[in-house]
Amino acid sequence: MKIHGQYYRTIWTDADGVSIHVIDQTKLPHAFETVPLTSSQTVAEAIVTMVVRGAPLIGATAAYGYAMAMREDSSDANVDAAYQFLFETRPTAVNLRWALDDLKARLAVLSPAERFAAAWQRAGQICDEDVAICEAIGKAGLPLIETAQKPGKTVNILTHCNAGWLACVDWGTALAPIYMAHDAGIAVHVWVDETRPRNQGASLTAYELGAHGVPHTVIPDNTGGHLMQHGMVDLCIVGTDRTTARGDVCNKIGTYLKALAAHANNVPFYVALPHTTIDWTIEDGVREIPIEERSAREVTHMTGRLPDGTLATVDIMAPGSKALNYAFDVTPAHLVTALVTDRGVCAATAEGLKGLFPERG
Repeated sequence: MKIHGQYYRTIWTDADGVSIHVIDQTKLPHAFETVPLTSSQTVAEAIVTMVVRGAPLIGATAAYGYAMAMREDSSDANVDAAYQFLFETRPTAVNLRWALDDLKARLAVLSPAERFAAAWQRAGQICDEDVAICEAIGKAGLPLIETAQKPGKTVNILTHCNAGWLACVDWGTALAPIYMAHDAGIAVHVWVDETRPRNQGASLTAYELGAHGVPHTVIPDNTGGHLMQHGMVDLCIVGTDRTTARGDVCNKIGTYLKALAAHANNVPFYVALPHTTIDWTIEDGVREIPIEERSAREVTHMTGRLPDGTLATVDIMAPGSKALNYAFDVTPAHLVTALVTDRGVCAATAEGLKGLFPERG
């Protein structure tokens, strides 16, 4: 995708062959800055502080962090220690575990001298594969938007949080079909949930949609139900950080409420995901997926731009009040109209997923 006319991925390697650069997403939308990550420690910090975020990008970044850990210490002990250290940065996003599992299996059969080069090469492959996967998701989801067209009408799509190219290496998951529809000349308009408390919708989704020229409107998180009641939403499409073997989806907090509203108003509710986000080891998402609880400060404080252009963080809470900050919720499969994957569209059921992924049957 392009920013100010220049093509970017969200992550790329530096010429030194041992470090990477990423877009600092904590600075968006007010400033576009990139930062170098030169060690496994700086990679871990970038994931924890959400300099990088989004399940696919977290997995790709962690893969490079694992490679850097092997440059720092390629012993058998550190194969295990680095894995655990990086896994604990964001335990809900299954892509993180998938990428680390992939590298750990490869590293275990190599000599210490071979590990860094092999891990670095594999991390690059994971990034390239993610781009191809997201493009395939876009192609699979495009017909859903085409079908929603009505003569002379704009297709209104609601999304929650950020599941665009900033959450991946390129293209995105939920936004990939929207970009393809826009590029194909279909009139689309996106309702962008602000996504409190970190405002990824207002800050990131709106930023990248605007950069690509896609018409959109940012709305408070509680507006979606009203829009659906009044026929102003043709379909919803969101991403997911973890999908269970029977089709439950774990996504940014507030997704469940949008799915309930969509179900009550007969609005299709689609979830876009790469196959790496499917956790085949669990079925009941509500009971089995660990839900990350983040700092209360994300709720009690907000950062914005002042009239003079400077950024300021302000306290918005009543003094002495407590805040609770669950980062994700789980939408049960029966509320999901269909899953949009890199292998095609399927029902949000165990049978639907196994139909696309028979090797898991």
